[in-house]
Amino acid sequence: MVDIMGPIYGVLNAIFNPILAMDPNPTNPALTVLIIAFIVSLITTVANKYLVDQDELNEKQKAMQEFNKELREAQKRGDGKKIAELQAKQADMMKDQTAMMTDQFKPMIVTFVPIILIFFWMRASAIHNLVIILPKTVYWVTLTPLWHVIGSFVYGGKATIPYGIGWLLWYMICTFGMSQILRKYLGFKQGF
Repeated sequence: MVDIMGPIYGVLNAIFNPILAMDPNPTNPALTVLIIAFIVSLITTVANKYLVDQDELNEKQKAMQEFNKELREAQKRGDGKKIAELQAKQADMMKDQTAMMTDQFKPMIVTFVPIILIFFWMRASAIHNLVIILPKTVYWVTLTPLWHVIGSFVYGGKATIPYGIGWLLWYMICTFGMSQILRKYLGFKQGF
């Protein structure tokens, strides 16, 4: 049987191991996860910027919101004529909504495989042992106890470090923050 992941891990090791080696605490590489989150956020944000026409997407979303508002108002008033008119337009609106969703999936097609490979590498590397101790407030705001309960069902055992999170939740927090900053910097008119 051919080992496909071996060469892929070799390439990812060549890319990310120098970053991991520069981490001030290589046994608990929080900074490395932050840098990887930045790289992944940059890749996905740039893909969104160049593969999705943001102006057209915003126009379609505004038109859909306006259509829904008109329909709700007509339903509240009981205006059967207006409702029938809007329902006739509904097929066109659904086509636009389908096109909008298809456009939003284009970047995912390009970024999905590289991101999954990076996740597999992170799971197989020293990053897997990462534990971040969060301030109490952040611990509760990020719903970490809920994630601990879900993790105990999925993986067994229980969280043993008070206010601690693993690499995946730390990655998600970092990616969310980085994505918002990059989207703002690259001129996106809307958030997620």
